[in-house]
Amino acid sequence: MAGARAVRAANGSDSSHRLYDRIGEFLVDQRLDPDPGNYAFAYHLLADPEGPLARAVHALTDGGVRLTQRDIETLGCDLQPVQNGKGAKEKADGLVAQTQMQVEGFQDMVTAIRAETEDFGRNLAASAEAISRSTDADGSIAIGEVARITAAMIERVHSTEAQLAHATREASELREKLEEARDNARRDPLTDLPNRRALEEAYAAQAASGTRICVAVCDVDHFKSVNDRFGHAVGDRVLKAIAEALSQTCAGHLVARYGGEEFAVLFTGVDLGTARHILDTARATVATKRYRLRETDAPLGEITFSAGLAPAEAGEGLSTVFHRADRLLYAAKTAGRNCLHIG
Repeated sequence: MAGARAVRAANGSDSSHRLYDRIGEFLVDQRLDPDPGNYAFAYHLLADPEGPLARAVHALTDGGVRLTQRDIETLGCDLQPVQNGKGAKEKADGLVAQTQMQVEGFQDMVTAIRAETEDFGRNLAASAEAISRSTDADGSIAIGEVARITAAMIERVHSTEAQLAHATREASELREKLEEARDNARRDPLTDLPNRRALEEAYAAQAASGTRICVAVCDVDHFKSVNDRFGHAVGDRVLKAIAEALSQTCAGHLVARYGGEEFAVLFTGVDLGTARHILDTARATVATKRYRLRETDAPLGEITFSAGLAPAEAGEGLSTVFHRADRLLYAAKTAGRNCLHIG
């Protein structure tokens, strides 16, 4: 028996050590500080890999995107100090978990209202029978009994109305949270641009409508060297700056972060020449700006991107057009970078 207990204890210890190691690897990989809040977040994520938090993180990091501290706060798995200062209290009611709980609560509420309504119907029938039996000696209905039964019915009606009003508010809040969750699943957390999923959906909708489409693929030149020289925090700021430049210059067209240092632009309703002019303006805007380190004002050096641009043919899916634009992008890289190739 003692040996069996020792084996079980060893197995449990090994499992704990593996979880601990995975938590550390996750924090390092996501470049998150090893503070209690981030540790709790990683624990909840890795201890329940099929849970709502894990699904939300998968949606946010689709395409190799790293989590940010804002994502941790949005998902709601941080630690808040307890008032007595004797420890920390977990807060795991993030957006996805909140929505799930609200759905379950709404279902319970509707079930309760249905039961209340059925009970009210039975009471109403019983009250009608009681009224029919409540007569004076001369055969008239007793007014006092009718008043008592009527008051009880009115009270029940008011109670049910209050429950229905609360259910209506819950439904409205639930709808808003679901919309927020749906939007978050289609948005890149670092740049706040639409992500790959949003791009695919937008392309499918535009293609179905018969709109003229061009797809551009843009890739930051020598981005690895920016990360290596200045760190990933600076690299993230560069990505945000390029995202902003593309969004402003390509206003009216969908700009998405496809993954890593790669962006995509879905041009709709314009011909290839117009799309080329817009995209080349964005390229020149980025190339002529002089980026500096926020902390020391030291120059980062030239930041540029290369791009490939291809028109979509009738009936083509996004993957086909994207592949052509991607080949053109690498032709632009081979040609010396900081240029645009079209096909």
